[in-house]
Amino acid sequence: MKKATIGIIGGSGLYHIDGLSELEEISIQTPYGNPSDKITIGKIGSEYIGFLPRHGKGHTINPSEVPYKANIYALKSIGVKQILSVSAVGSLDVKIKPQDMMIPDQLIDRTKERPSTFFEKGIVAHVGMAEPFCPTLREMLIEYAEVNEVEVHKKGTYVVMEGPSFSTKAESQLYRSWNASVIGMTALPEAKLAREAEICYATLACVTDYDVWHEDFENVTVEMVIKNLQSNVANSRKILTSILPNLPNQKKCKCKNSLESAIITNINSLESQVINRLGPIINNYINKK
Repeated sequence: MKKATIGIIGGSGLYHIDGLSELEEISIQTPYGNPSDKITIGKIGSEYIGFLPRHGKGHTINPSEVPYKANIYALKSIGVKQILSVSAVGSLDVKIKPQDMMIPDQLIDRTKERPSTFFEKGIVAHVGMAEPFCPTLREMLIEYAEVNEVEVHKKGTYVVMEGPSFSTKAESQLYRSWNASVIGMTALPEAKLAREAEICYATLACVTDYDVWHEDFENVTVEMVIKNLQSNVANSRKILTSILPNLPNQKKCKCKNSLESAIITNINSLESQVINRLGPIINNYINKK
């Protein structure tokens, strides 16, 4: 089976990546079930990329049903060290317009029903999430959005709601009072799980609408989202195609050591079933015992 060092998680409308060669589709089974779809591995420049459509091809999985743990585990198991996520969002800030891009630096979790940790049932770890996105990947996304002349906002807070329904007006105004920038349904628990797996993670947030707070614009609808997605997907493909051959390695990033002081459970006393379940997530630490 081919390995990949860079992972792409495609959001709404992004179901493949252009410019890859030596393509191979692989199916991976994980202790957490099957990922959203097969992972497509291909080469761009000297790097192998693993692409996974978050909602499955044909968009058959709603945000609450996405198998986030299986997705991150599967990417980790094929060698992925960096993940670029693409996510459709609504704007909570008048300056962030539909069809703009935003590179969030913070998250607010408003999800309710999603398993959000690998560390349970016999092992406990508390990873740091003060800075939920990899700063190195964020800077690269900003740089290549600008290179491709895409309107990009360099930071902001992404509120992650449960969905699949859109916000009420009261909720939308509440999030605006928190100075949040955009709202979407998929960056969590994805970012938390990537941090636990010691994978660099950043999100390219594609703005499709003004949510429901803006009185001068229609309330968000699926038709509106799809219309603006067409432009967003074209821009996100340009950004990703240009950034992928130029990503720096993970050597200077703190993300790769997220578990170093996070695991509280005595690593030497773990039951074999825990070790087998977590496999690639904790192997580096098991081998040190």
